[in-house]
Amino acid sequence: MIYLVYLVILVAIFLFYKVLNPEERVSIYQRLKREKGGKYKANFVLRIFSPLNNLLLKKVGLYEKIERKLSLAKILWTPGEFFALKELLVIFALLIVYLFSFNKPLIVTGAIVFFFIFPDLWLIQKIKQRKESIARVLPETVDLLSLCVGAGLDFMAAVRWVIEKTTPNPMIEELKHVLEEISIGKSRVQALRDMSKNLDIPDVTSFVRTLIQADRMGTPVEEVFVIISDDSRMRRKQRGRRQALKAPIKMLIPVIFCIMPVVMIIVAGPILIKFFSQNLFVFK
Repeated sequence: MIYLVYLVILVAIFLFYKVLNPEERVSIYQRLKREKGGKYKANFVLRIFSPLNNLLLKKVGLYEKIERKLSLAKILWTPGEFFALKELLVIFALLIVYLFSFNKPLIVTGAIVFFFIFPDLWLIQKIKQRKESIARVLPETVDLLSLCVGAGLDFMAAVRWVIEKTTPNPMIEELKHVLEEISIGKSRVQALRDMSKNLDIPDVTSFVRTLIQADRMGTPVEEVFVIISDDSRMRRKQRGRRQALKAPIKMLIPVIFCIMPVVMIIVAGPILIKFFSQNLFVFK
Protein backbone atom coordinates (compact mmCIF):
# COMPACT_ATOMS: atom_id res chain seq x y z
CA MET A 1 0.00 0.00 0.00
CA ILE A 2 2.75 2.40 0.92
CA TYR A 3 4.55 1.75 -2.39
CA LEU A 4 1.33 2.59 -4.23
CA VAL A 5 1.13 5.90 -2.37
CA TYR A 6 4.74 6.74 -3.31
CA LEU A 7 4.06 5.82 -6.93
CA VAL A 8 0.99 8.09 -7.06
CA ILE A 9 2.99 10.97 -5.57
CA LEU A 10 5.83 10.55 -8.08
CA VAL A 11 3.43 10.31 -11.03
CA ALA A 12 1.58 13.44 -9.87
CA ILE A 13 4.84 15.40 -9.57
CA PHE A 14 6.03 14.15 -12.95
CA LEU A 15 2.76 15.21 -14.62
CA PHE A 16 2.97 18.61 -12.95
CA TYR A 17 6.52 18.94 -14.24
CA LYS A 18 5.34 18.21 -17.77
CA VAL A 19 2.29 20.47 -17.63
CA LEU A 20 4.22 23.42 -16.22
CA ASN A 21 5.12 26.17 -18.68
CA PRO A 22 8.39 25.00 -20.33
CA GLU A 23 9.83 28.52 -20.47
CA GLU A 24 9.23 29.02 -16.77
CA ARG A 25 10.61 25.57 -16.03
CA VAL A 26 13.85 26.02 -17.93
CA SER A 27 14.55 29.70 -17.28
CA ILE A 28 15.94 29.20 -13.80
CA TYR A 29 18.47 26.62 -15.04
CA GLN A 30 19.56 28.86 -17.90
CA ARG A 31 20.09 31.69 -15.43
CA LEU A 32 22.17 29.47 -13.17
CA LYS A 33 24.24 28.24 -16.09
CA ARG A 34 24.90 31.81 -17.14
CA GLU A 35 25.81 32.94 -13.62
CA LYS A 36 28.01 29.91 -12.88
CA GLY A 37 29.79 29.93 -16.22
CA GLY A 38 28.06 26.85 -17.56
CA LYS A 39 29.11 24.67 -14.62
CA TYR A 40 25.59 24.20 -13.28
CA LYS A 41 24.45 20.61 -13.35
CA ALA A 42 21.56 19.40 -11.19
CA ASN A 43 20.48 15.88 -10.44
CA PHE A 44 17.64 14.66 -12.65
CA VAL A 45 15.55 13.43 -9.71
CA LEU A 46 15.89 16.75 -7.90
CA ARG A 47 14.93 18.59 -11.10
CA ILE A 48 11.65 16.67 -11.26
CA PHE A 49 10.65 17.83 -7.79
CA SER A 50 12.06 21.34 -8.21
CA PRO A 51 9.26 23.26 -10.06
CA LEU A 52 6.55 22.36 -7.55
CA ASN A 53 8.87 23.10 -4.64
CA ASN A 54 9.88 26.48 -6.09
CA LEU A 55 6.24 27.55 -6.28
CA LEU A 56 5.57 26.25 -2.77
CA LEU A 57 8.60 28.02 -1.28
CA LYS A 58 7.68 31.29 -2.98
CA LYS A 59 4.16 31.04 -1.57
CA VAL A 60 5.39 30.59 2.00
CA GLY A 61 8.18 33.18 1.62
CA LEU A 62 11.15 30.84 2.10
CA TYR A 63 12.53 30.91 -1.44
CA GLU A 64 14.82 33.92 -1.02
CA LYS A 65 16.07 32.75 2.38
CA ILE A 66 17.08 29.31 1.10
CA GLU A 67 18.53 30.79 -2.09
CA ARG A 68 20.72 33.12 -0.04
CA LYS A 69 22.01 30.24 2.09
CA LEU A 70 22.80 28.13 -0.95
CA SER A 71 24.59 31.04 -2.58
CA LEU A 72 26.60 31.69 0.57
CA ALA A 73 27.63 28.03 0.75
CA LYS A 74 28.37 28.01 -3.02
CA ILE A 75 26.06 25.04 -3.58
CA LEU A 76 24.83 25.16 -7.18
CA TRP A 77 21.26 24.11 -6.49
CA THR A 78 17.97 25.91 -6.65
CA PRO A 79 15.88 26.18 -3.46
CA GLY A 80 13.41 23.76 -5.03
CA GLU A 81 16.12 21.16 -5.54
CA PHE A 82 17.35 21.58 -1.98
CA PHE A 83 13.83 21.09 -0.65
CA ALA A 84 13.46 18.09 -2.96
CA LEU A 85 16.47 16.53 -1.23
CA LYS A 86 14.66 16.93 2.10
CA GLU A 87 11.55 15.29 0.65
CA LEU A 88 13.50 12.35 -0.74
CA LEU A 89 15.20 11.81 2.61
CA VAL A 90 11.81 11.80 4.34
CA ILE A 91 10.57 9.18 1.84
CA PHE A 92 13.74 7.19 2.54
CA ALA A 93 13.03 7.41 6.27
CA LEU A 94 9.46 6.15 5.72
CA LEU A 95 10.78 3.24 3.67
CA ILE A 96 13.20 2.31 6.46
CA VAL A 97 10.40 2.47 9.02
CA TYR A 98 8.17 0.32 6.81
CA LEU A 99 10.82 -2.29 5.98
CA PHE A 100 11.94 -2.75 9.59
CA SER A 101 8.37 -2.59 10.91
CA PHE A 102 8.93 0.09 13.53
CA ASN A 103 5.58 0.55 15.24
CA LYS A 104 6.62 3.03 17.91
CA PRO A 105 5.37 6.54 17.03
CA LEU A 106 8.34 8.16 18.77
CA ILE A 107 10.85 6.30 16.56
CA VAL A 108 8.88 7.06 13.40
CA THR A 109 8.55 10.75 14.26
CA GLY A 110 12.19 11.00 15.25
CA ALA A 111 13.37 9.39 11.99
CA ILE A 112 11.23 11.70 9.85
CA VAL A 113 12.31 14.82 11.73
CA PHE A 114 16.00 13.84 11.61
CA PHE A 115 16.04 13.14 7.87
CA PHE A 116 14.04 16.31 7.18
CA ILE A 117 16.35 18.66 9.11
CA PHE A 118 19.62 16.88 8.20
CA PRO A 119 20.10 18.88 4.94
CA ASP A 120 19.63 22.11 6.92
CA LEU A 121 22.28 21.06 9.42
CA TRP A 122 24.61 20.12 6.57
CA LEU A 123 24.01 23.48 4.88
CA ILE A 124 24.63 25.39 8.12
CA GLN A 125 27.90 23.51 8.58
CA LYS A 126 28.99 24.30 5.01
CA ILE A 127 28.26 28.01 5.56
CA LYS A 128 30.14 27.98 8.86
CA GLN A 129 33.19 26.35 7.30
CA ARG A 130 33.19 28.82 4.43
CA LYS A 131 32.94 31.81 6.78
CA GLU A 132 35.79 30.48 8.91
CA SER A 133 37.90 29.98 5.79
CA ILE A 134 37.24 33.54 4.64
CA ALA A 135 38.10 34.99 8.04
CA ARG A 136 41.30 32.91 8.14
CA VAL A 137 42.67 34.04 4.75
CA LEU A 138 41.51 37.66 4.96
CA PRO A 139 44.73 39.08 6.54
CA GLU A 140 46.96 37.53 3.87
CA THR A 141 44.64 38.75 1.11
CA VAL A 142 44.70 42.28 2.54
CA ASP A 143 48.52 42.15 2.71
CA LEU A 144 48.67 41.23 -0.98
CA LEU A 145 46.32 44.09 -1.84
CA SER A 146 48.49 46.44 0.21
CA LEU A 147 51.65 45.35 -1.64
CA CYS A 148 49.95 45.82 -5.00
CA VAL A 149 48.67 49.29 -4.08
CA GLY A 150 52.12 50.20 -2.74
CA ALA A 151 53.62 49.12 -6.08
CA GLY A 152 51.50 51.71 -7.90
CA LEU A 153 48.28 49.87 -8.79
CA ASP A 154 44.86 51.27 -7.97
CA PHE A 155 42.39 49.27 -5.89
CA MET A 156 40.59 47.59 -8.78
CA ALA A 157 43.81 46.68 -10.57
CA ALA A 158 45.19 45.28 -7.30
CA VAL A 159 42.09 43.13 -6.84
CA ARG A 160 42.41 41.81 -10.41
CA TRP A 161 46.09 40.98 -9.90
CA VAL A 162 45.39 39.13 -6.64
CA ILE A 163 42.57 37.15 -8.27
CA GLU A 164 44.74 36.14 -11.22
CA LYS A 165 47.95 35.31 -9.33
CA THR A 166 46.69 33.87 -6.03
CA THR A 167 45.64 30.31 -5.34
CA PRO A 168 41.81 30.21 -5.36
CA ASN A 169 40.15 30.40 -1.96
CA PRO A 170 36.72 31.56 -0.72
CA MET A 171 37.85 35.16 -0.20
CA ILE A 172 39.25 35.33 -3.73
CA GLU A 173 35.93 33.97 -5.03
CA GLU A 174 34.05 36.74 -3.24
CA LEU A 175 36.38 39.42 -4.64
CA LYS A 176 35.90 37.94 -8.10
CA HIS A 177 32.14 38.19 -7.64
CA VAL A 178 32.57 41.85 -6.62
CA LEU A 179 34.50 42.52 -9.83
CA GLU A 180 31.78 40.85 -11.88
CA GLU A 181 29.11 43.04 -10.28
CA ILE A 182 31.17 46.16 -10.91
CA SER A 183 31.67 45.15 -14.55
CA ILE A 184 27.89 45.00 -15.11
CA GLY A 185 27.36 48.53 -13.79
CA LYS A 186 27.16 48.36 -10.00
CA SER A 187 29.24 50.91 -8.11
CA ARG A 188 32.28 49.75 -6.17
CA VAL A 189 30.87 50.91 -2.84
CA GLN A 190 27.57 49.12 -3.40
CA ALA A 191 29.29 45.92 -4.55
CA LEU A 192 31.46 45.88 -1.42
CA ARG A 193 28.46 46.55 0.79
CA ASP A 194 26.55 43.70 -0.81
CA MET A 195 29.48 41.37 -0.23
CA SER A 196 29.63 42.41 3.42
CA LYS A 197 25.86 41.96 3.85
CA ASN A 198 25.81 38.54 2.20
CA LEU A 199 28.78 37.14 4.11
CA ASP A 200 27.86 38.66 7.50
CA ILE A 201 31.40 38.15 8.84
CA PRO A 202 32.69 40.74 11.36
CA ASP A 203 36.16 40.85 9.80
CA VAL A 204 34.81 41.39 6.29
CA THR A 205 32.31 43.97 7.56
CA SER A 206 35.12 45.90 9.24
CA PHE A 207 37.24 45.60 6.08
CA VAL A 208 34.47 47.00 3.86
CA ARG A 209 33.46 49.75 6.30
CA THR A 210 37.05 50.96 6.72
CA LEU A 211 37.64 50.86 2.97
CA ILE A 212 34.51 52.89 2.23
CA GLN A 213 35.36 55.47 4.89
CA ALA A 214 38.90 55.81 3.54
CA ASP A 215 37.50 56.31 0.04
CA ARG A 216 35.18 59.07 1.26
CA MET A 217 37.79 60.88 3.38
CA GLY A 218 40.62 60.53 0.87
CA THR A 219 42.86 58.46 3.16
CA PRO A 220 45.64 56.53 1.35
CA VAL A 221 44.41 53.01 0.73
CA GLU A 222 47.79 51.45 1.52
CA GLU A 223 47.69 52.74 5.11
CA VAL A 224 44.13 51.51 5.48
CA PHE A 225 45.13 48.02 4.32
CA VAL A 226 47.89 47.88 6.96
CA ILE A 227 45.39 48.78 9.70
CA ILE A 228 42.83 46.26 8.43
CA SER A 229 45.44 43.51 8.24
CA ASP A 230 46.60 44.12 11.82
CA ASP A 231 43.01 44.16 13.11
CA SER A 232 42.18 40.94 11.24
CA ARG A 233 45.22 39.16 12.67
CA MET A 234 44.33 40.35 16.16
CA ARG A 235 40.79 38.97 15.79
CA ARG A 236 42.16 35.69 14.47
CA LYS A 237 44.44 35.36 17.50
CA GLN A 238 41.52 36.10 19.81
CA ARG A 239 39.43 33.41 18.11
CA GLY A 240 42.32 30.98 18.55
CA ARG A 241 42.55 31.82 22.26
CA ARG A 242 38.80 31.32 22.68
CA GLN A 243 39.00 27.94 20.98
CA ALA A 244 41.93 26.97 23.20
CA LEU A 245 39.93 27.91 26.32
CA LYS A 246 37.03 25.77 25.14
CA ALA A 247 39.25 22.71 24.60
CA PRO A 248 39.26 21.46 28.23
CA ILE A 249 35.45 21.63 28.38
CA LYS A 250 35.11 19.77 25.09
CA MET A 251 37.52 17.09 26.32
CA LEU A 252 35.29 16.27 29.30
CA ILE A 253 32.80 14.29 27.20
CA PRO A 254 35.29 11.79 25.69
CA VAL A 255 37.15 11.56 29.02
CA ILE A 256 34.00 10.80 31.02
CA PHE A 257 32.28 8.49 28.55
CA CYS A 258 35.22 6.86 26.73
CA ILE A 259 38.41 6.96 28.80
CA MET A 260 37.15 6.76 32.39
CA PRO A 261 35.02 3.61 31.86
CA VAL A 262 38.01 1.78 30.36
CA VAL A 263 40.27 2.88 33.23
CA MET A 264 37.69 1.79 35.79
CA ILE A 265 37.32 -1.59 34.12
CA ILE A 266 41.10 -2.13 34.11
CA VAL A 267 41.64 -0.89 37.67
CA ALA A 268 38.47 -2.05 39.44
CA GLY A 269 37.71 -5.11 37.32
CA PRO A 270 40.00 -7.60 39.14
CA ILE A 271 38.87 -6.25 42.53
CA LEU A 272 35.21 -6.67 41.67
CA ILE A 273 35.81 -10.20 40.40
CA LYS A 274 37.53 -11.13 43.67
CA PHE A 275 34.80 -9.44 45.68
CA PHE A 276 31.98 -11.33 43.98
CA SER A 277 33.88 -14.59 44.31
CA GLN A 278 34.29 -13.86 48.08
CA ASN A 279 38.07 -14.02 47.86
CA LEU A 280 38.76 -10.29 47.91
CA PHE A 281 42.16 -10.47 49.67
CA VAL A 282 43.43 -13.69 48.21
CA PHE A 283 45.75 -13.27 45.23
CA LYS A 284 47.32 -16.27 43.68
